[in-house]
Formats: sequence, structure tokens, C-alpha cells
Amino acid sequence: MAKTVSIISLGCPRNLVDSEKLVSSFIKKGYRFQEGILNSDTVIVNTCAFIEDAKKESVDNILRAIDAKKDGNIKKIIVAGCLSERYRKELTGELKEVDEFRGVLKFNGSVGAINDRPLLTPKHYAYIKISEGCANRCTYCIIPYLKGNYKSRPIESIKKEAVRLVKNGAKEIILIGQDTSLYGVDLYRKKRLGDLLKELAKISKDVWVRLLYLHPANLDKEVIEAIRDNENICRYIDLPLEHINDRILKQMARRTNKREIIALIEYIRKEIPDAAIRTSFIVGFPGEGDREFKELASFIKETKFERLGVFKYSREEGTKAYGYKNQIPEKEKQRRFNRIMSAQQGISKKVNERFKGRVLKMLVEEKGKGYYTARTEYDAPDIDGLVYVNPALPSTAQTNIRKGGVKGKNLKIGNFYDVKITDTFEYDLIGDCFGRHKSNGGRRSNLLI
Repeated sequence: MAKTVSIISLGCPRNLVDSEKLVSSFIKKGYRFQEGILNSDTVIVNTCAFIEDAKKESVDNILRAIDAKKDGNIKKIIVAGCLSERYRKELTGELKEVDEFRGVLKFNGSVGAINDRPLLTPKHYAYIKISEGCANRCTYCIIPYLKGNYKSRPIESIKKEAVRLVKNGAKEIILIGQDTSLYGVDLYRKKRLGDLLKELAKISKDVWVRLLYLHPANLDKEVIEAIRDNENICRYIDLPLEHINDRILKQMARRTNKREIIALIEYIRKEIPDAAIRTSFIVGFPGEGDREFKELASFIKETKFERLGVFKYSREEGTKAYGYKNQIPEKEKQRRFNRIMSAQQGISKKVNERFKGRVLKMLVEEKGKGYYTARTEYDAPDIDGLVYVNPALPSTAQTNIRKGGVKGKNLKIGNFYDVKITDTFEYDLIGDCFGRHKSNGGRRSNLLI
């Protein structure tokens, strides 16, 4: 009987792809993958160490695996990823029950390195890592010191992986990297993300291509034009800005400023009026006084980002910002975090109200009790909102969700449907299904009815 392997994958989608590769390496050795850690021969905990909360989550999951091993439910524990890379000596000394510590996966851009990896996502969407490492040296971030310099995969390798995933049922390909906007600069001596997007858009007009992790200092017009000109590339611009005050941006080593950021946002909205811009900000960075925070809060209120996340600054050993003076108390960080998130709730509600009465193409994710959940092109998995879909007409989804019963024809998970939006929440939508989405030459189903 084949030995079994299971995995606890923590952190971002980039780590998830590494987890898929780790599982693949065991399958090639004859192991069988199983979900859930109990009664598994080998459990891998693929850790994250980006910020303090991520480190705590990683340690908690390692301890959970250790408890299961003590109870006889696990035979072997392997700890991998950033936490192990960063604190291997300390972890080895303290966690004697762990059988093996591994660091981060080493870069291998060949097709053989990525083919046939088992997906840890539902089969209708998949992440493709287009690069490894990071060329930026943001003063708050430890990742470049763990992952190394920026290394791009060849376009041909990425395209072959995308074709294989589509043949296996993927309806959405999500491109990731520490900074996708720099793609190609090392391999081709120039940025070629726009070229990559155009190549992937050719694979199938019935498959979404989504792009994450763009750096505002590195994003060029060719990328925006590729998104604008290809209907199956999601109108979704993931653009972490981190702050807007010029002094704080300089202290963060973000290599951009307020004027350039505003100009970039205006350009995106001019070229792609229906784009959803997702961004993230850090509050409580060393030296962020009331004046700098108020400037950030005002900018968010004025700009009205479609999607927004906030992080409290995490003081990380080994980063330049660790030694900065004027560190902000945790209580004040939390107050600023709460204020931004509260303001964004109102903004998000108004943004969502724009969709009311429109018919949107969306990808059905799961069947719930009395409804289905789906995503629009304006929503990435896990981090953004959902659409609660009623498959029957003419009753509204809102009514049927409250009654608690799915009516009408069943929807197929992983397929595209046209859904008319009938109501909105702060982050989520409610809608009635109009039926399977039919390809219309790439034009969007975004009609006001």
C-alpha cells in the first residue's frame, strides 16, 4: 500500500504553488496525496514568515502537527518554506519532534519542473508563478533576502503550463510572482509582461487570465494596453501602493511618489474605465505621524479604490526599517487600521452599487445551502468578494437565500454564467442567473437590463 503525504500550505498563492511542487515531488516517489493531516505518513507544513502574524500562524500549525504525531496520527513531519529558511537553527533546537527542516524551493524555470503538479485549488482555476525572487529592496520586507534575486521563467515554459492547465479544465489562469511587472527584465534584458499576456490571451477566449502583484514603479503602458485590448484578460489591476506620503514612500524605498501614483491611476482609469484597482497599504510604518496618516486616509477617500486591503506594519529583523526610529505603538497601529477599513467599507458598498441591474459574466465556485457562490472578473480568489447566485428566475437571489432553498436548474461548478445583480453588500453581491454564458466574440456580458 502506498505511503501517504499531506500538506498544510500557509501564506500567499506563491507559497501555494511551492506546496503543489512539494507534493508533486513526493508523488513521483510513489506517495499518494491525501487531504487532511490525520493518519498521514508524512505531513509537510509549508510556512510563511512575511510578517509577525504569519510567523505565529506557521508555529501554531507546526505545533498542531506535532500534537497529531504524539497521538500516533502522523509518522513524519517536514517543515518547509520561509519560516524554516529564516529560523532553521532556532526551530531545530526547539522543535525536536520535527523530522526535517527545508528552506524555500530553489528556482527551476524548466517545463519539467512545473508539469503535472497536483493542484491544491479547485481545478477550474490555477496559479502560475512566472518568476521567483525579487529585485526590489523595500525596507520593511524580508522576502528578497530569503528568495534571492529576480528570475523570470521563459514565455514558452509559462505558455506550455497554461495550455496544459486549460486542457485539464482550468477556466482561469492567475499569474503571480513577487513583482510580476518586472517580468522578463533579467531573461530578455527588457520587461515583457505585456508580450506574455498577449500570448496567454491567445490560448482560449473562454479562459480568464488574471494578473497579481504589480509594482507601481515598474508597471508600464504595454501591460495596461494588453489588458485593455484583450477581452479575456481580467480588468483587474492588483497594484500594492503601501503609502502615498512622499517621505514615507522614500523611507520604504518604493521608488515612486504621490505625483507618479496619481498619474498612473488616472492613466489606468482612462484606458480601462471599467477596471477594478485592488491595492494595499501599510499603516503604522516608523515615522508615520498624524499628518502622514491623514494624508493617506484622505487619498483613499478621494480615490475610491474598488478593492483595498490594509496591513499593520510588522517590524522584521534583518530589514532596514527594523532599525528606524519613531516606531509606532501597536495600539495606534490598530486604531489606524480600523479607521481605514471602516472608511473602505463605505467606499466598497458604493462601488458595488454600480453593478446593480447589470448582467455580469461570472465563474461559479461552490454550491451553498440555498445559493451558489461565484466570482466576477473583478474579484480574485480568497481575497475579494463573492456573488451569491440564485439559479432560478424570476425570484431574486436575496429572497431565496433567506428562504434557504435552491430552486430551478443546478449550476455547474467551474463554468461561466450570466448573472443579473439584484442587491449589494459592502463586499459581496447578490444576483439571479440568466443561464450559461455564451461566447460573443470576446465582448463582455456587462449589460444594463
